[in-house]
Amino acid sequence: MTVKVRPAVPGDRKGWTDFVLRSNNGTIFHLPAFMDYHPEGRFRNEHLVAEDADGGLCAVIPGALEVRDGVTWLRSYPGASYGGPVLNDEASLSFVESLMDALLDYCRGRGFGVLEMTMPPSVYFRRPHDYVDFALTNRGFSYSKRELTAVIDLRRLGEEMDLAFRESARRGVRKAMKSGLTVVEDRDFSRFYPVLAGNLKDRHGVNPTHTLRELYRLESLLGPEKIRQFVTVDDKGEVLAGMVMFHANPRVTLAFYISHNEKHQARRPVNLVYREVIEWSRYMGYNYLDLGTFTLNGEVNHGLCRFKESFTARGQFRNTLVGKI
Repeated sequence: MTVKVRPAVPGDRKGWTDFVLRSNNGTIFHLPAFMDYHPEGRFRNEHLVAEDADGGLCAVIPGALEVRDGVTWLRSYPGASYGGPVLNDEASLSFVESLMDALLDYCRGRGFGVLEMTMPPSVYFRRPHDYVDFALTNRGFSYSKRELTAVIDLRRLGEEMDLAFRESARRGVRKAMKSGLTVVEDRDFSRFYPVLAGNLKDRHGVNPTHTLRELYRLESLLGPEKIRQFVTVDDKGEVLAGMVMFHANPRVTLAFYISHNEKHQARRPVNLVYREVIEWSRYMGYNYLDLGTFTLNGEVNHGLCRFKESFTARGQFRNTLVGKI
């Protein structure tokens, strides 16, 4: 099977976008509009497209170059949760193997030394398969990271949704409601952002992945239907907790940010926002809700794991493959 890999050019943008939207495994992170939010110079982009023997687009691969100890890495994609090749529904094992061979040949021709990919978990696929992992591991690649992300199968919750939750989760929701808290959708990111930034700084000494300005830029690039914010408020309208949701693809909505004000933790505002976002996700027709990872470099945050599991989430691998070229 003949596959040719070449650098993407500006004229590929519309075809790239259309391909991702129709694809088997494309996500919001594979879209040119998402990658546009990064300021110029943050990454040395090396986006690639694959064409078949007839010159038709058959895969897209977002990427960027990074030099480590004198070796050039092609990473797919450092500015996104997920990368790797975007494939259509018809992609067979034979095609994926040909694609990986063509990609590795391209990298060798450019003098790159290492290839790194973080593929979306299987729930993001319309037709799940592990052909990329198989092809790369058969070519000497290994898993440099295998984190667990908490996924709720929304299709299995049943009509009496709350009965699927553990008693601890239901109890927290009841407590939040009894204390007068409610959840609303709010397009003003500036109201939740201080809660998010303060919590991350106090607990982990880090800043949010996106600045407040970048969140607004992402919304303007992608459209308001792709990024939604839900907040738990008290009777005075103060934001006590919230979630920022990314429309990953038609099957999965991703809770990119979840946080709460520690001062009000006893009122369980985060329990309530979990419950209401789960209900909203089902109403919107998603099959899965990804609540994000509860491991870091293979170490489990057991408290976070138990909390997410209490709302029926179960861990799925978010794999990063790396190999010398």
